[in-house]
Amino acid sequence: MRKSIFSLSLLTSLTLVSCSTILNNLPGVYKLEIQQGNIIEQSMIDQLRPGMNKRQVVYIMGSPMLDDIFHKNRWDYFYYDKSGGEDKVQKQLSLYFENDQIVGVQGDFRPSSVPVIKPSTETTVDVPKRDLDKTLWEKITGLFGFGGSDEPDESYNTNTTSTSTPSRPGGGQH
Repeated sequence: MRKSIFSLSLLTSLTLVSCSTILNNLPGVYKLEIQQGNIIEQSMIDQLRPGMNKRQVVYIMGSPMLDDIFHKNRWDYFYYDKSGGEDKVQKQLSLYFENDQIVGVQGDFRPSSVPVIKPSTETTVDVPKRDLDKTLWEKITGLFGFGGSDEPDESYNTNTTSTSTPSRPGGGQH
């Protein structure tokens, strides 16, 4: 009886373990990617230089994940990434300040000794000038001659001829 309980529990545990292994490796099953904290990359760390002020560091790194009230001169950045089916990635970085200028870096990254300038990904596009039509108000005032422009309105004809009947020398008409 004891052997049957032992073998039954062993069989049950092996079945449960194999199910989780099979379920974790099924093709076509969507697995969530979980990212927490500040994304930290080596290119960001390479831009840090001693003597940078806190505003410059925030521009490069973003706001610190942990702002410790007991250590106002230390900013801590943490990053956690767990992609579906892959191992988790944890990165940590602490920046130390003195007189609002960076004096030290500690953590999983080391800044490079050569200054690195981040290339701009922005592009400038020259847009040609648009030839805009007149607004409704400009069109209405142009019909009555009140348009503020120096150019005459082409739709309004200023060369009109009037035809009238000649009057008689006596001033009266028949």
